[in-house]
Amino acid sequence: MDNLDRAILDLLRQNSRAGYGDIGSSVGLSASAVKRRVDRLVADGVIRSFTIQVDPTVDGMSTEAYVELFCRGTVAPDELQRILQGVPEVVYAGTVTGSADAIVHMRARDITSLEEALERVRVAPNVDHTRSAIVLSRLVNRNRD
Repeated sequence: MDNLDRAILDLLRQNSRAGYGDIGSSVGLSASAVKRRVDRLVADGVIRSFTIQVDPTVDGMSTEAYVELFCRGTVAPDELQRILQGVPEVVYAGTVTGSADAIVHMRARDITSLEEALERVRVAPNVDHTRSAIVLSRLVNRNRD
């Protein structure tokens, strides 16, 4: 991967529907050269998919929280994954350093729905307690997956 590939990726991150000609104009390549590079990035697994992002509030998921998850004893990441995959309100989860065992990003319709989802997490075996922070407003939102 070179700087042209990185520039193409940056433009596709901003708009995955951008035309090869438009991208080429921005990076100094022909449309066909951009297409070849994009095809190679897909074949190499650098680009995993082309997708859309829908505003979660349109789907009625306007309540958002970050939750620290604390477990009893040592719990394997596979076990945490099994627990959290069963809660549809969980949109992201990862193990972390520090006192918490995991951080969980949740989205729900409202506070009541969020509380119900949190309770499903709290009653899982090995979960000791959670600490939640409800998002009031988003300040920066970049997808760099």
